[in-house]
Amino acid sequence: MQEQATIRLFKRGPTAEFRLFVFVILSLALIVIDARWRVLDPAREAVSVALYPFQRAVMMPRDAISAVSNWTDAASTARTEKEALQRQRIELAQIATHAAQLSAENQQLRRLLSVADMVVQPSVAVEVLYEPPNVFTRHLVFDKGRNSGIMSGMPVIDEGGVVGQIVRVTPFTSEAALITDEKVSIPVQVLRNGLRLIAFGGHPGGKVEVRYLTNETDITPGDVLVTSGVGGLFPAGLSVAKVDEIQRDNASGFSKAVATPLSHPERYRHFLVLRVEPTLSEAVKDEADG
Repeated sequence: MQEQATIRLFKRGPTAEFRLFVFVILSLALIVIDARWRVLDPAREAVSVALYPFQRAVMMPRDAISAVSNWTDAASTARTEKEALQRQRIELAQIATHAAQLSAENQQLRRLLSVADMVVQPSVAVEVLYEPPNVFTRHLVFDKGRNSGIMSGMPVIDEGGVVGQIVRVTPFTSEAALITDEKVSIPVQVLRNGLRLIAFGGHPGGKVEVRYLTNETDITPGDVLVTSGVGGLFPAGLSVAKVDEIQRDNASGFSKAVATPLSHPERYRHFLVLRVEPTLSEAVKDEADG
């Protein structure tokens, strides 16, 4: 009978301590060789090339987040610079109008204005969200409201002059009635001679009119109307309109001047809301409450 062979359950080999000692010696040898000679550079390059796709795959989320962040920052910077340039363009145009008005003032007014060459009104740059589809009113809705310091009654301007005034405000939007709207009236004066009048909206064809003129009223076609500052709602010196013609009403015996607004709300999307402290008339209050 053959003797049964003993079954070996575990392979015997070097002990763990011996293997650790060998690996430590091998590591030290590789460190010394790598420090003194460059024989391991090809192996290092081969490992680097093999690991490069995995490195890029691991870094893709970081690169994506960085790209989105850079794009957002660039868009925000461009929007801020655009608003600043638009504000500067409008303010420079208004400075020119103020200079023309100051040249027509009398000597006493010039002495008073020598204290401050110009009163700079704080303003808010706004953008048109949409124009309400209403054939009976001329309104614009802007993208900023009460949270930006806008209040009902504040004037709206562009580089040409007065666009209208705020009539309704919410925390995030505001609505302005254009000067051609029949509910808007603006105290004005003739830039040529300082004659104070009131311009009303509601004239057909997108124009404004000055009503109840007598034969002695010194106003002619070509005269420029600017805000007079009476009432404290609109600052003095803002361009309003240019007189086209004088129409006489034989039935009433009065005349009216028809003028074309110098602002262009139909051309632009950005405007300035002057942050004056408005004293609202009853008409503006009713419109704001409505």
